[in-house]
Amino acid sequence: MSDLKESADRPSAGSTLQMPPPVTNLNPAADPRKMRRIIAEDPEWSLATVPMLTTICLRHIVNNFEENPIVDQLLPRHKAHVLGRLSPSLPLAVTANLISDEGYWRRCCQRRWSLCDVSAYGHSWKRMFFERHLENLIELFIPDVTDPGSVLEVIPLCRNYVKRLDISQLLPPIKQPQKAEEEEGSDSASEAGFDGPSIDHFDFSILLDKLVNLEELHVVYRVRGCGMNFEWNLFEFTSRDCQSLANALKSCKTLKVLRIHQSKVDDDKCRMIVRSLLDHPSLRELNLSHNTIGDRGAKAIGKLLNRSGLEKLILCDNKIGGLGAQAIAHALTKNTTLTSLNLRLNLLGDEGGQAIAQALLRNKTLVTVHLGANQMTEPTATVLSQVLLQNDILQEINLSCNRLGVDGGKVLEEGMSHNSTLLECDIRLTEVGEDSEYNISQVLQHNRHKARRKHLHEQHTT
Repeated sequence: MSDLKESADRPSAGSTLQMPPPVTNLNPAADPRKMRRIIAEDPEWSLATVPMLTTICLRHIVNNFEENPIVDQLLPRHKAHVLGRLSPSLPLAVTANLISDEGYWRRCCQRRWSLCDVSAYGHSWKRMFFERHLENLIELFIPDVTDPGSVLEVIPLCRNYVKRLDISQLLPPIKQPQKAEEEEGSDSASEAGFDGPSIDHFDFSILLDKLVNLEELHVVYRVRGCGMNFEWNLFEFTSRDCQSLANALKSCKTLKVLRIHQSKVDDDKCRMIVRSLLDHPSLRELNLSHNTIGDRGAKAIGKLLNRSGLEKLILCDNKIGGLGAQAIAHALTKNTTLTSLNLRLNLLGDEGGQAIAQALLRNKTLVTVHLGANQMTEPTATVLSQVLLQNDILQEINLSCNRLGVDGGKVLEEGMSHNSTLLECDIRLTEVGEDSEYNISQVLQHNRHKARRKHLHEQHTT
């Protein structure tokens, strides 16, 4: 048996002995005899690489920024990492005077508003955020309901960044219902349980003197989108409102542009506002358009022209007549700063139109004048023809929507034939003849071409 077993195990003659190939296992973990698997008791345990200590620290700073704001102490690359991950919903008390990164404030703006045109804010996202934030607080302020502290507490945070406020609405007080039946023997409203509001609209006197960089203020005393709830008191600019606004304007020494439009500003309110602006150190533009200012208000504005540095005055769509225009014209003969005057849609007539035209014979600063839709006729055109002969400062004049007539067109054409500086003259809907209109346009085209060549020559020489 042993011989048979040995013969069976022994290879036969002529056969070759085949050895098994050597085992080369490149992955020791695949062999359970050489690698023991570790099964963690923590189900969240993973084989992921542990983050660097710097990353952990920066993540901790971001997550705890409200309690411990750290920015300036970081290296530039670490600072950028943190600012790029901060939440836009952090309290303004933490971020306002600490973070200047425009990327962060851009995220704050885009998170709150769908339309964001940063070019209207000097290409500063931080300025846009604080101006619009403060505007929203004022526009939603309800007298005797909203706490004034909600506005006052924001002032230290935004005072250095707000340069313009465009207030598109101001809410009136909530109308308190009177008792249907007064108590027997009660004669006064106070006995009936009704007291008036402490203020009529938001009081700007608590705000403007604290905004140290404010340059523009646009205000409208109205309510947007009132719909079926329309009442006239929603569009009322009261005497108490005017007095508080006047006091605020007087204390705001940095203001350059003031616009109060569509607010029913009458003569008395206009005089009150002008009184606060006399000798203002920085005011350069005043816009009181779309109000109800008459001759008395225009006389006050004439006084303002000689006691301020106004460069632009807009009084379109008011009720200024001949006497008011004469007061403004008298001021123009002495004024040395105003370059633009807009009296469109008033009631000047020939009395006021001729007065303004006579002032243009002596004024040496006005470049743009708008007298459209003022019921002026041929006598005003005659005086304006003399202006075109003598005045070499005026560049734009608008006489549209006046009944100058064919004869008025001829005298204007005669004046334009000797003028070499006027670049724009709008005489649409003035009933002048076609020939006069064509000849005036030819002179204007020649003047513009000459002005363009002069400008190019000045650029070349400089």
